[in-house]
Amino acid sequence: MSDEARPDLLDHRDINRDVSVFATDPMVGSGLPLWLPAGAVIRRELETLAAEIARSDGCVGVYTPVLAKRALFETSGHWAKFSDDMFPTMRVGGDEFVLRPANCPHHAMIYAAGHRSYRDLPIRLNELGAMFRAERSGVLSGLSRVRQINLDDTHVFCRPDQVREEVERALRSALRAQAILGLPVDYVRLSRRDRSDKYLGTPQQWQEAEEALRAAGLAVLAGSGLRFEEAEGEAAFYGPKLDLQVRDGRGHEETIATVQLDFSQPERFDLTYRAEDGTQRRVVMIHRGTVGAMERVVAALLERYQGRLPFWLAPVQLCLMPVGPEHDEPVRSLLDRLLKPGIRAMVETRGSLGARIRMARQRRDAVIGVVGDAEQEHNEVQVIDVASDFTGAVSHDRLTGLLVETHQSRVRLIDWR
Repeated sequence: MSDEARPDLLDHRDINRDVSVFATDPMVGSGLPLWLPAGAVIRRELETLAAEIARSDGCVGVYTPVLAKRALFETSGHWAKFSDDMFPTMRVGGDEFVLRPANCPHHAMIYAAGHRSYRDLPIRLNELGAMFRAERSGVLSGLSRVRQINLDDTHVFCRPDQVREEVERALRSALRAQAILGLPVDYVRLSRRDRSDKYLGTPQQWQEAEEALRAAGLAVLAGSGLRFEEAEGEAAFYGPKLDLQVRDGRGHEETIATVQLDFSQPERFDLTYRAEDGTQRRVVMIHRGTVGAMERVVAALLERYQGRLPFWLAPVQLCLMPVGPEHDEPVRSLLDRLLKPGIRAMVETRGSLGARIRMARQRRDAVIGVVGDAEQEHNEVQVIDVASDFTGAVSHDRLTGLLVETHQSRVRLIDWR
């Protein structure tokens, strides 16, 4: 697909009519999409990728509740800066609870639950957690603007001398994730504060943090060909960030992943570690996302590939079609063989062969496999792969090997040569 703006490309909501990734219902509420089976497949694959990248970076998994007392977000600063975008409080007994707008205060509490030494750092806490934003009805849009966000979220707690290495590690992983997904990063942006008073922290803290992010960003991008830009007023209220900016087929720009420095919450929650000289020092907190928010990423993928996703993400990787009832048995036997290594295969018998092929194409199934008399005799499948522009007979052994290899390697297209 060309990286130039293509106004003729379908929006992910239009594509969804064919691929059935998500649904909405007024009984559930606007901005709260229901993940249908096809969407659940895509999301599981993305969650698996996010978990693998987190593990390879030394992150450890945690689980935290989706709500907390209002006092937690008053301490973190979210209530003062973000309460207009949060859901109303819920009174339980004598306490007020709110749905969280971010995962970081909970992770700060996990860090605070133990005594930390300089030798323990860095500590990287990872969670694919739900966050909630009370978006106005007029701005809600499919998966791209929702009220519940499921975010691949990691918080790093480190010493000041570890900041640059951790930022570089996080940025490299975020860029790798987008490369695997095939979402081209347009540029990396250093999002800085402006001169308003909406930010937490001192000017000196901001200057030092922006300098650290600038140095890390330039180091990682050196020789990559990616642009590095700076923008005032785009920072989070608690610190500057490095944002990976992408453009969709219509030229719209958005942030797909981010690395942020936070010097505010460690102070607000009194997060410290015992230094080598025995004194208590303030820890540095880094917010990092690699794959990003599930909703936003799936919307971007649907639009990028116009519904025909890379093979490893395709909800239906192989749709098998017996020409007639006499071909059902060998097709079912092949189906069982493919399901064992995890290939998402199905058998379609409804309607004429032509109608079945049209339905599979509309649904954007990755590969169509037809079995008739000739294929049954030679233990072959007549393959139709639209993405690879391949049509031809393939043996059962070769078909199984190619599908498993392509799925495990997370490449976009099957090499049928």
